This record gives sequence, C-alpha cells and structure tokens, in this order.
Amino acid sequence: MNRHSNLRTLTEGAISVALAVALSFLKIDVGAQGGSLNFAMIPLIVFAVHRGGVGWGVLAGFVFGVLKQIFSGFDGITWVSMLLDYLAAYAVVGLAGLFHGKLGVRGYLFGALVGCVARFIVHYISGVTIYAEYAEATYLGVNTAGPWIYSAVYNGFYMVFNTVAAVVLSPAIGAALSRIKSKAVR
Repeated sequence: MNRHSNLRTLTEGAISVALAVALSFLKIDVGAQGGSLNFAMIPLIVFAVHRGGVGWGVLAGFVFGVLKQIFSGFDGITWVSMLLDYLAAYAVVGLAGLFHGKLGVRGYLFGALVGCVARFIVHYISGVTIYAEYAEATYLGVNTAGPWIYSAVYNGFYMVFNTVAAVVLSPAIGAALSRIKSKAVR
C-alpha cells in the first residue's frame, strides 16, 4: 500500500469507529440481565470488508472496544472480563475483513456472519469462564442448568438480533458503496 492509500484507510477506519461509538448509544435492551440490539458492529463490518481487510478491521474493532470500555465506565467483573467482553469481542468483528474484495456484495453478508459469530464465541467463552457463578437455572424460560447452556442462551439471545441487523444492513450498505464507487469511476 502506498502512503495515500494507508492514510485513506486510516481515515475511513477512524470514521467507522466514530460511527460505531455513536451507534452504540442507540440501543434497544433485549435481555433480562443485559444484552442489547445496537448497530455498532455494522460500520466496523462494512469498513473491514470494503476497505480494511482483516488487519485494519481487527484494529478498528479493538479501538472501538477500548472506547466502548471507557464510555461504559470500565464496567466488568474483572480485568479479564473487560478484556474479553470489550476488547477481544469487538476486535474479532474485524474478521469480517476475510471477505475484503471478495464475492462482491455477498462478501458483506459473509463478513457480517463471520464477525458476528466470532463475537458470539468470545462472549460465550466469557460467560462460561468468568460469569459462570451468575448462571441461573432458567433464563427466558429455558432450562439452563450450568454455565454452558446459560451462556449460549444468554449471549445467543441478544446476538441473534445483532446478527440479523448486520446481515441485512451490511450488504445493503455495501451495495450502496459499490454504486457510489462505480459512478465515481465513470
């Protein structure tokens, strides 16, 4: 990459992180003990697929995770929970960049799926290891005897909403970007 391209990628990454931060404040609570639908992952996914690739996408997700951690008042049980639930969880959203420049608009769809599943896995691991002592016998009417099922149900419940939003909106935004880019080339 040349210097101009790096600067452009860095600028678009910063704008994506800023959009993600702004969107993280617009949320709809969907879980009984937390978890929400918000659109913060969408700018990160679009950036990773459109411009950044994996490296830049993971970096943008990590920076967003740091900012989200700061704005949440360092909310977490331990430093490990903060590391997993904020920094790692949003950094892996950048894995959407695996589809950078691939499959056209479908790359955004697959990128969104990969980023969301990766984030779910990090939250699931956090739930099983760190939050295990808070696992309830039932959650949302589901028998969750033990942390494995509880973490899957708890994190899966709100991540389904976020994944659907990302899978629908990321390709739509990607298609719009493609149309803008093709008109700019003419």
